[in-house]
Amino acid sequence: MSEKVVQTKGAPSGLDDLDPLLQHRSRLGACVLLSGADALSFSRLKLLLDETDGNLGAQLRKLEEAGYVAVKKEFQDRKPVSWYSLSAIGKKSLRAHLAAMEALVKSAGGAK
Repeated sequence: MSEKVVQTKGAPSGLDDLDPLLQHRSRLGACVLLSGADALSFSRLKLLLDETDGNLGAQLRKLEEAGYVAVKKEFQDRKPVSWYSLSAIGKKSLRAHLAAMEALVKSAGGAK
């Protein structure tokens, strides 16, 4: 049996526009959750994303270094609490990433 090879004109629509930083499940999930809230605590994000302290901390740090999230640290009942919020850059990047994902799905014939 021979396999038919289909020639294409480059990458599917949207593939080049995906944000590499948001291709990780935890980072994308955190941004999506933060987009629907003013701020979420580290412990709430950890619970919602079902992540370990170490992994979530590392992923949030990457988002913070890129300017996608802002963190505010405070004490409540003598315990440290970190509050995360999505920055303007983070909102813009998330919208662009989701639009690229939508275009990719449409180009694959998954949506009509």
